[in-house]
Amino acid sequence: MSVELQIQKKLQAGDRVFDLDIAFASDSDRIVLYGPSGSGKSLTLKAIAGLMTPDAGHIRLDGRTLFDAAQQVNVRVQERNVAYLFQDYALFPHLTVAQNIAFGLSRGCFNLRRPTSHPAVQKWLSAFELQAVAGSHPAQISGGQRQRVALARALVSEPDILLLDEPFSALDLSLRERMRKELAELQQRLDVHMLLITHDPADVEALGDEVFEVRDGRISAQRTP
Repeated sequence: MSVELQIQKKLQAGDRVFDLDIAFASDSDRIVLYGPSGSGKSLTLKAIAGLMTPDAGHIRLDGRTLFDAAQQVNVRVQERNVAYLFQDYALFPHLTVAQNIAFGLSRGCFNLRRPTSHPAVQKWLSAFELQAVAGSHPAQISGGQRQRVALARALVSEPDILLLDEPFSALDLSLRERMRKELAELQQRLDVHMLLITHDPADVEALGDEVFEVRDGRISAQRTP
């Protein structure tokens, strides 16, 4: 899996102006964008997912063009085959664990009354050891389990790449180290390609095969831990 990105975006709020000018290319299975809050990491992730449209540049995933300003190409979010794990997981509180996972299927909430009957939902309930809480709601399970549910929902549609926005920041300190290890093992076992953004050096050490440091809207350094 290769990621090639070169984008520019000017954002203005009152007198404040932020210029995003990010360019990098990688064929690593585990890419990390590392830098402080406000450096442009989340904007870059949203551009790849199609949630933010750059002013100029291009985005290519494994040779497939998702965005190209010059060629007037801007693939719809639903057609990019990119999964986005939000920082707060964005689980539906009124749906059960199984229903949340089923919602990630390409046909959406096909039959929320019996989600566990779908083989893809069964597969991810098993992969994340969530069978015992399949009928529970997000408020009834632990923070680590909520993250697993969000990951399962993101992966059930078999995306080309998984985008993770500060995936451990919503967890308490005691859970973070274990969940980093679980995510690293999961990525290797399932051969999932992922791009993660973080400001935590521990995430870089655990999950960064190739790391791009982001400062003030630009790539300031590239390194391999």
